[in-house]
Amino acid sequence: MIQNPKRYTITAALPYTNGPIHIGHLAGVYVPADIYSRYLRLQGKDVAFICGSDEHGVAISMKAKKEGVTPQEVIDKYDGIIRKSFADFGISFDNYSRTSAKIHHDTAQEFFRKLYDNGDFIEEVTEQLYDAKANQFLADRFVVGTCPRCGNDGAYGDQCENCGSTLNATDLINPKSTITGETPILKATKHWFLPLDRYTDFLTEWILVGHKNDWKPNVYGQVKSWVDGGLEPRAVTRDLDWGIDVPVEGAEGKKLYVWFDAPIGYISSTKEWAAREGKDWEPYWKDEDTKLVHFIGKDNIVFHCIIFPAMLKAEGSYILPDNVPANEFLNLEGNKLSTSKNWAVWLHEYLEEFPEKQDVLRYALTSNAPETKDNDFTWKDFQARNNNELVAIFGNFINRVVVLTNKYYDGFIPTPNEFTEVDEAALAELKAYPAVISSSVERYRFREALGELMNVARLGNKYLADEEPWKVMKDNPERVKTQMYVALQIAAALSILAEPFLPFTAAKLSRILKNEGKLKWNDVAENSELIPEGHQIGEAELLFAKIEDEEIQKQIDKLEATKTANLAENKQAEPQKELIQYEDFAKMDLRVGTIIEAEKMPKANKLLVLKIDTGIDVRTIVSGIAESFSPEEIIGKRVTVLANLAPRALRGVESQGMILMTTNAEGKLVFVNPDTDAPNGETIN
Repeated sequence: MIQNPKRYTITAALPYTNGPIHIGHLAGVYVPADIYSRYLRLQGKDVAFICGSDEHGVAISMKAKKEGVTPQEVIDKYDGIIRKSFADFGISFDNYSRTSAKIHHDTAQEFFRKLYDNGDFIEEVTEQLYDAKANQFLADRFVVGTCPRCGNDGAYGDQCENCGSTLNATDLINPKSTITGETPILKATKHWFLPLDRYTDFLTEWILVGHKNDWKPNVYGQVKSWVDGGLEPRAVTRDLDWGIDVPVEGAEGKKLYVWFDAPIGYISSTKEWAAREGKDWEPYWKDEDTKLVHFIGKDNIVFHCIIFPAMLKAEGSYILPDNVPANEFLNLEGNKLSTSKNWAVWLHEYLEEFPEKQDVLRYALTSNAPETKDNDFTWKDFQARNNNELVAIFGNFINRVVVLTNKYYDGFIPTPNEFTEVDEAALAELKAYPAVISSSVERYRFREALGELMNVARLGNKYLADEEPWKVMKDNPERVKTQMYVALQIAAALSILAEPFLPFTAAKLSRILKNEGKLKWNDVAENSELIPEGHQIGEAELLFAKIEDEEIQKQIDKLEATKTANLAENKQAEPQKELIQYEDFAKMDLRVGTIIEAEKMPKANKLLVLKIDTGIDVRTIVSGIAESFSPEEIIGKRVTVLANLAPRALRGVESQGMILMTTNAEGKLVFVNPDTDAPNGETIN
């Protein structure tokens, strides 16, 4: 671990531009990275917070094929959505670039060429999966099959999303091409490989020995598993039509493997930022006094802790990450988040549907962050955290302080009198919080840090509740001056300590207190007076608004509609039954009829007793549709009746036939009825 670095390079995983940002991305990567970066800036540190759109690889090609557009159209569309979402949500990148930018293509090709010239690659002809019908080699994500480790039938050629195993496409059992559905064949092709096995000793010493005590157990454990299992050469090129050209002879039609080019995107984005700001980019990547931290999700651990460090080590001039604090996964209402299945809370939609509530989502995601295990986001929990914590604790304290200050002193900070032991204890406790929160942040325990921030608000609430200035005012107004002065110091501390976690709230609170830009992080611990006597604050404004049940139900209904749509899309028709002869069908007497009476069968939840005019008679039919229809709503309904079905007694009622039903795309029962005004009794042939 680097002590007292001169500067910080903080990277956040480059989001794929094959879809918008959702809450899983935010909880896993972008909110914790932003908290850390904002915190360091408040400490006066030199920070480069770097990110950008990952615009190459198979995911983009798959999206383009699905939407019937070009890859360029896909990346332009989603890059725009992602950039705006991040900006509106307050993620404070110093630079957000694109891997389609020329500076990135140049940087990635230069990096490859240096390793190539140094002899760091293995050039090898191997057999890869090839779709003969599509006439192309299949990149990893264009192959699905059965995972050899867990048996999941929907594993991709690079990873099984069920068990998390990293795979090669040729590992899959019964592989299929996602382009044509055909079984691919093996065909020879030439590629370049990074021999990871050469770096086993380096990775063992650097991570398994050097970072045994300061890296998160989930990260350390996954790296150890890979190293102990034996590292193998890994391809850095692919047979693709979308990506960065491999810059050597004999590599026509081949592109850099996306996991070779994507992490280099951090470097090219830093170059772009430095050029714009008039800085030298190299110290942020090549100076040993720089602390490099990668924020990623757990599915990217192997690439950031084994492959990219091996690339950097091979190149020779770059520093290695000081930490890679990867989070686990966030689930949604008990199910895995899925871009392809639309099972997600999309950031751009949230910002439209919950205007000016960026910090509510930041708070909910941080307080429930999947730091050590997978966690579950639910809309009810989101509502509870807003109403019971942000509104009732943080917002309540600030509102009382500002309202009372305006009521008693026209908004001017009163001059305190002698402090009691209670006052001094509250102020001493307040001074201790920056160090407590810092300790958690610097160990990447952001959920813990947020809890300590809320304890500052709880300190303020408890102080006011115990001191009750609104009661003391009647008999001892001089004492109230001291009470309000102390409460205002706590409020001022919150305006700075909250900034990394709740930046919009902190800015609003600073405007209310009229102390914008006047405080730094360490002032809370070092200064006895954060907001001076005689200073005038503004009028009260609510920091947080209660979220009503109706708003939450709307989101739950939206997810239920998605679940229904997914079921309908994935529903497969039942296999055809065995063949019959025409004479078998001709025996059935199908008639048009109308329901003229309907009532529930006594003591039977599923049965309705129907009277149906079949045109040849009025007969009783017992039907098991009571859980789907009420008697009232089906009277007058046109139906198709199997008239010559042998009668059958059901609970003492003779049923003389059957009505035809099926299920719709949502799985609900519907009538199979004539779509014309055919009279009752007409036969159906």
